[in-house]
Amino acid sequence: MDLGLEGRVALVMGASQGLGRAIAESLAREGARVAISSRSGEKLEAAAAEIGGEVSAFPADTTDVERISRLPSEVDAGLGAVEILVTNTGGPPLGGALDHDLGEWETAYRSLVVAPRVLAAAVVPGMRERGWGRIVNVGSSSTREPIPGLNLSNSHRMAAVGFFKTLSREVAGDGITVNTIATGRFATERLASNAGSIEAAEEAAKEQVPAGRLGRPEEYGELAAFLCSERAAYITGTVIPIDGGLLRSAF
Repeated sequence: MDLGLEGRVALVMGASQGLGRAIAESLAREGARVAISSRSGEKLEAAAAEIGGEVSAFPADTTDVERISRLPSEVDAGLGAVEILVTNTGGPPLGGALDHDLGEWETAYRSLVVAPRVLAAAVVPGMRERGWGRIVNVGSSSTREPIPGLNLSNSHRMAAVGFFKTLSREVAGDGITVNTIATGRFATERLASNAGSIEAAEEAAKEQVPAGRLGRPEEYGELAAFLCSERAAYITGTVIPIDGGLLRSAF
């Protein structure tokens, strides 16, 4: 299937590893020119070289809103105007509802809500002028069913979904789609850290995930690439789970 992404310019956040990198790899395979960003400069440069194709590194920390605000214009100067935006970041610290001080709450909010809003505000005007754009928010299954011990993620990712849903209705008539992926359990360093090890996460998945395994990052990348494609032009304002059947809710 031709996804119609040849030559499109994409900005993928949190792309030095894990799901962000998998998304960048899928977009690059489809011929997109991909700007990858994360706070880890050396790791990011290595990822760009390993992915190959037209992939360039633009280091930025999502908690640094001033830096994030300059990022799209840098991509514009280096690769061209951003036509595809993928908002993604590493998850905040673990903890219950009252386990974090206000500083930790504010840091998580900047990363998970403010940074995506700043990026969207920077790229949407150009998308509207061109009559085409794709925004994909890497979210969590916690927006459907809050996960114990992940209060910062539960709370702020829900706020991000509210923002992106509002935005989707405002830009749908301009040829721009806006969707969130509700992420389940994938074999990433983040999950390994939360579970104690990737082996522990895999064993838990055998019992708790109906599919009986963890998701593979490349499976995630393919879904994201489809949502960024010409083929997905009528899919917008959605929260799409990819979780091996983990969620119990029907909606």
